[in-house]
Amino acid sequence: MTGFSEKAAAFRGLHVKGQPLVLHNIWDAGSAKAVAEAGASAVATGSWAVAAAQGFGDGEALPMAEALRVAGQVVDAVTVPVSVDFEGGYALAATEVAVNAVLLREAGAVGMNFEDRVVGGEGLHAIDVQVARVAAVRAAVGPDFFINARTDVFFCGDSAAMADQMAQAVLRAKAYAQAGADGIFVPGLADVVQVAQFCAAQNLPVNVMRMGDAVTIEALAEAGVARVSHGPGPYLAAMQALSATVAE
Repeated sequence: MTGFSEKAAAFRGLHVKGQPLVLHNIWDAGSAKAVAEAGASAVATGSWAVAAAQGFGDGEALPMAEALRVAGQVVDAVTVPVSVDFEGGYALAATEVAVNAVLLREAGAVGMNFEDRVVGGEGLHAIDVQVARVAAVRAAVGPDFFINARTDVFFCGDSAAMADQMAQAVLRAKAYAQAGADGIFVPGLADVVQVAQFCAAQNLPVNVMRMGDAVTIEALAEAGVARVSHGPGPYLAAMQALSATVAE
């Protein structure tokens, strides 16, 4: 695959409910090439890992210019579609986020994760605010760019209020879909029964984060998941392996 449209269409087609796209999130061109050469049909960055590899913390501490540079290098290193974890879009205002998303598309990414957490602030953006941000990105990047809307509902609240969190997540997913989102990412939702409930409650392809081996890919597929991310796990494993080698 060489052209943007071909890659974008292929990436979209990989999101199938019950047959999840499994992403071992990468952090630079070298890790992207390793994952692609191992047979991955797409690669995706993880913001935590990308920032850590450059000596920064998560939460847009990595300058946007550096994030775009890494994204471009990853795109150039592989022939498969590339999605980028773009956190909160490096801006608060919808118009500014839209401009930044266009820069990401111009770097060659076919999609992005776009979260509703207030980066550098407290809690989540109000639904109407995030809806406006998603809609602005959609209008700017066109219909083929995959917007994977992330909600941090399950990271912001008492786990005892799971029913309220679930209702809020479903509400946000539906609102983001109407604004133009193509997928919904719900990190922090780990119980497979609750994952199945969420998948059944709305129509967007559902992306969950898998940390460790407690829940199998097969179980997530049966729950209706369409995309599985490994977050910082691959980066942490690689660094641990390097440390172990040095210690021998």
